[in-house]
Amino acid sequence: MLLLAAALLAASLPSAAAAGRHVDPAPRSGREYIMLSVWARANEFAWRWLERDKTLELSNRLGRLVFNVDPRLDCRKSRINGVTVWLSFPLLCRNGKVYISQLDLSETLGPILSPPGNPGGIRLRTICLDPGHGGKDPGFRVGSKEEKKYTLLLAQEVREQLKRAGFRVFLTRSLDAFVSLDRRTELARKCGADLFVSLHFNATEEAPREVTGVEIFCCTPAGATSTNARGEGDTRWVTGNRNDEKNMLFAYQMQKSYLNHLQLEDRGVKHARFQVLRDAAMPAILIEGGFMSHPIEGRRISDPAYRRQMAGAVVDGILAYKRIVRG
Repeated sequence: MLLLAAALLAASLPSAAAAGRHVDPAPRSGREYIMLSVWARANEFAWRWLERDKTLELSNRLGRLVFNVDPRLDCRKSRINGVTVWLSFPLLCRNGKVYISQLDLSETLGPILSPPGNPGGIRLRTICLDPGHGGKDPGFRVGSKEEKKYTLLLAQEVREQLKRAGFRVFLTRSLDAFVSLDRRTELARKCGADLFVSLHFNATEEAPREVTGVEIFCCTPAGATSTNARGEGDTRWVTGNRNDEKNMLFAYQMQKSYLNHLQLEDRGVKHARFQVLRDAAMPAILIEGGFMSHPIEGRRISDPAYRRQMAGAVVDGILAYKRIVRG
């Protein structure tokens, strides 16, 4: 995917950043921004406005990036080859020029356009599945339905499909039992997991008949705040940041797989410092696979046939990641 851009990206970023330093539009923010047009030219992307001063498209024969630059909306929201990806920092517009943070070039766009690979001989064989909640922690409740039940059922179905695909699979819980958050990542480390996948479902009390869709989280890069924190909160380095590039690539491939399999609303790839992502020693994602509170989506989540489809999306997301990193 985007192989030409990938080769150019690695070579061009240092010079592009240098070109943008003296025009940093937010010098007091502690962030380095560069002109998006500089990066686009270096990577042979054509540039055009889909809607002047609102929506910007960068494209070449292999890919299409779409950015929102309208300050009345959220300038962190982008689309990469049709998949929504939330930037760590909003794009900035100054005097008709658009700027993007260096951190997003390296930690958000970079892993997707220029995928990291595994060193030769290192294979991806062992998956740790983490069914969210359990025991005294039911997760979301919608009527008589509890999130903990459906995360476990989904994990069990994913396990069977992964085993048929040749993987070793461990679950952080196989019963309706409480497992602490730190214990979950410890179990993943002890079983030698190559990937960690935490399974969850969403719910909302506000407009439950309207809010739907899938969102995939990976660990927030050091120096940034989490997507839903709106600029507030922790920015420190954590263990999960050891795998920032692979976390983002894995989350992107999983989001794309869910959209291809299930045609859900695309809520995007996001960053968070959930404890299971902070503490994970291997590439890790957390899946919010739909809204139990939505009358249609909630009914599907409890349906065994739909659960097999969801499991297939998880497996295909893992297989896509494995192919790309040559694992």
